[in-house]
Amino acid sequence: MIEVIIADDHPIVRAGLKQIIMEQADISVAAEAANGIDLLRQVRERDYDVILLDLTMPGMDGLDVLKQLRIEKPRIPVVILTIHPESQYALRILKAGAAGYLTKASADGELIKAIRKVHRGGKYISPSLAERIAFALDEDTRKLPHETLSDREYQVLCLIGTGKTVSRIADELALSVKTVSTYRTRILEKMRMENNAELIHYAVQNGLVE
Repeated sequence: MIEVIIADDHPIVRAGLKQIIMEQADISVAAEAANGIDLLRQVRERDYDVILLDLTMPGMDGLDVLKQLRIEKPRIPVVILTIHPESQYALRILKAGAAGYLTKASADGELIKAIRKVHRGGKYISPSLAERIAFALDEDTRKLPHETLSDREYQVLCLIGTGKTVSRIADELALSVKTVSTYRTRILEKMRMENNAELIHYAVQNGLVE
C-alpha cells in the first residue's frame, strides 16, 4: 500500500484528491495537512511514501516547504500540485527537488499515474511539459532576465505581473510590506526596468502569467 499525505489549505481540494485516490486498491491517504508547517510536523513524526504538496499556501509556501523537505526527508518523493500554468513554475520546482509536477486541472486524469511513478523512483511531468522542456533544450542557452532572479524574487515578479499591489503580495506571502518592496527593488535592478508597468508587460509577453 502506497501511503500518501496531502498538504493543501483548501478542504474541498483535499476532499477531491482523496476521492480520486480512494478508488485505487494500492494507494491510501494516510494523513492531511492544511499548511506547510503542519506538513513538516507530520513528516517529522513518521514517514510517508509520497507527499502531495500544494504550491501556494499561507504562512510557508510550497517551494519553501519543498526545500526543507529535501533537507530533512530527501527520500520521500514530492509531487507538486498547483493552479499555476506549467510554464510559470514547473522548471524551478523540478530543479528544487520535486519528483513530479501537476496542475490541479489535470489531476483527475494524471494523479494516480504520478503517485505510482514517483513511488517507483521515477519523475512525473505531463506530456505537454515534457515537450516544452525538450524544446527548451534546443533554444539559446543565454538566460532571460527573469531567469537571473532568486526563487522568491521570481515569485514576487509573477504576482506583480498579475497586477497585485505590494501590500496585497505581502498579505499573500505572509511577508512585511518592506520586505516585498525590497524584493521589488531587486527585481527592477536585475531586470533593468523602471516600474511595475514594465514588469507586467514583460510577465505577460513571456507567458509568466495567464
